[in-house]
Amino acid sequence: MLFFLLRSVQGSYCIVAFLPEDCEIEVGKLGTFLFPSGLYVYTGSGLSSLEGRIGRHLGKEKKKKWHIDYFLERAAPVGFLPLISSEKKECKINSVFLKKGKVVAKGFGSSDCKCPSHLVYLGDYPHLE
Repeated sequence: MLFFLLRSVQGSYCIVAFLPEDCEIEVGKLGTFLFPSGLYVYTGSGLSSLEGRIGRHLGKEKKKKWHIDYFLERAAPVGFLPLISSEKKECKINSVFLKKGKVVAKGFGSSDCKCPSHLVYLGDYPHLE
């Protein structure tokens, strides 16, 4: 139902994912990183279609194109938040998470901006505020 409402809507989004164990993940040309287990949030934009972008990221059968595609092979998406806007606001949204978490993979999802990463490690989820 929610995807139907997002069909022709543009904006930014957050995907929350849980990584059950520490693991090394090769993130395309960005390199290989050691990701600790726990909760992560990825912030992106879908200015042509939130439905298409979020649906693609959450789908299982896909060619790896974006950094998040590599991460989601090992991490389980546990939620997403669409943020409807005609403007690209992913960096502003991401800055909120950067204050609460830490960067594990510098440059992840942020090759077109000045953010250190668009994937933020929030840690062990039972201990979050």
